[in-house]
Amino acid sequence: MRTITATDHSAETARSWLEVDPDPGTRAETRALLADGGDAVRERFGDRLTFGTAGLRGTLGAGPMRMNRVMVRMTAAAIASRLLTSNGPNGGPANPDKAPLVVVCFDARHMSDLFAEDTVRLLAGRGVACILLPGPLPTPVLAFTLRNRGADAGIMVTASHNPREDNGYKVYWSDGAQIISPVDSEISTLIDDAPLPTDDDLADPDSPLITRAGQAEVASYVATAASVVQVDSPRGLSVVYTPLHGVGRDTLLEVFESAGFDEPLVVPEQGDPDPDFPTVEYPNPEVPGALNLAIALAADTGADIVLANDPDADRLAVAVPDGPSWRTLTGDDVGALLADHVLTGGSGNNRLVATTVVSSKMLESIATHHGVRHAETLTGFKWIVRPGLLDPSSDFVFGYEEAAGFAVSDIVRDKDGITAALAFAELAATEREAGRTVINRLHDLWRRHGLHKTGLRTIRFEGSDGASRMAGLMNQLRTTPPEAIASMGVVSMTDLAAPGSPLPSTDALVFNLEDGRLVVRPSGTESMLKAYAEVVDASPDVDLVEAEVATTRLLDNLLDGASLMLTGAAT
Repeated sequence: MRTITATDHSAETARSWLEVDPDPGTRAETRALLADGGDAVRERFGDRLTFGTAGLRGTLGAGPMRMNRVMVRMTAAAIASRLLTSNGPNGGPANPDKAPLVVVCFDARHMSDLFAEDTVRLLAGRGVACILLPGPLPTPVLAFTLRNRGADAGIMVTASHNPREDNGYKVYWSDGAQIISPVDSEISTLIDDAPLPTDDDLADPDSPLITRAGQAEVASYVATAASVVQVDSPRGLSVVYTPLHGVGRDTLLEVFESAGFDEPLVVPEQGDPDPDFPTVEYPNPEVPGALNLAIALAADTGADIVLANDPDADRLAVAVPDGPSWRTLTGDDVGALLADHVLTGGSGNNRLVATTVVSSKMLESIATHHGVRHAETLTGFKWIVRPGLLDPSSDFVFGYEEAAGFAVSDIVRDKDGITAALAFAELAATEREAGRTVINRLHDLWRRHGLHKTGLRTIRFEGSDGASRMAGLMNQLRTTPPEAIASMGVVSMTDLAAPGSPLPSTDALVFNLEDGRLVVRPSGTESMLKAYAEVVDASPDVDLVEAEVATTRLLDNLLDGASLMLTGAAT
């Protein structure tokens, strides 16, 4: 018997993929890799992309360590198996007489349409009914339609705000939220155990199990999204909008029109979907410079506000005039403003607001002020929506994360940059009618709840031993926590991986400081540590401009101190 080395195994995997790969581009890439041999084949075919709570995401290319049509078909086959065999009693389907239903959608990235088409044909080939939305469309439309149609799962082909070279595969379950354990791990195991799918596993494009939806599904989302604002609230506002070359424009404009707002002025260079994102280095509205074109247009036209979505329109960024210049609000600023706006416009002490452990603590204070429930969760909207799902007596009205993700109501159990944009426009129009600005409203929150400033630093651990050095540093911080960070005393430390943690176990440390806190956690996708800092001036001076300068200086000092604490093992 011949002994197969790791390299031989990778080459055999590559040849197996070559036999079933339907795409001429990745077939040619695999042939080239096999011809070159060595580490290149092992790097692409020695392992596969991890399927987790966010589904799949990675660089386009050949092999199981990249996003491609074979990988998508494998994942769709695993999802079909999970739906058909694991929902009902004794491991059988929930309803043997009715096929499970999956809603599928895609954005405008390279290969997204092909990935979606392969998905519905593979699912139908396994006996799963599908609704393919008339894309390219925003992620919130998929998340809404899943619940609106009572589907068993939803799949969105998108890499959100990742670099142009990437694509991804986001999976939702019957509760309308992104999958969590154990569903994610069960699908991952099914991917490993299943044979490579071939063209014979695909249903015909006109299979009766595939419904190719028209605009009615989008219209349902538009009508429901427009209802998140009050019928009689102010509408006088001039808006500049950019979808950052993504798919948000048409849907957002329809929602604003349906809600009675004037049509936003779209940045012309960034209005059409373009998977190459030619005007930005990185298609993330949080990245400095991403909103430059929009702010310049707003300044030239005298607009009241800039609203921006990321390419799949599930995130929102906001810029507003601040004196003679423009200010891009942080995700925590937008979250606090939207939360206060939503709570001011409603009633009921069973209302629930939620945010993550790495976001600002101001939301808790806002919730207390309005007499409503508050929940703190792990990072990601798969967790932010959970408190509302777990407590049917609650009324989930708002959730957010500091990374520009917001959910206004629970019509979408995920972040939704379109409804968030509409709600923020309502807030800005309300302030404008009263002769005030968004900054005036933010200052009101500071006076009531304290001046909160937040920031993030990342420390990369390079080299093959980066992950082990990072783990060693986290253990060191656990066993010997610092007494102070940047001259701010450590009052206590909470280890979220320890027994008795208030949240599901995760590798993160929360340092509660005098007048602030620091959260340290490893990235879920890269060898780096993230340090989330918050500094609070509980009683800011009357001159809020000077108070903000002073608090920002303290924040920078805390972030510098965190960097020094973490870089000892990152060299």
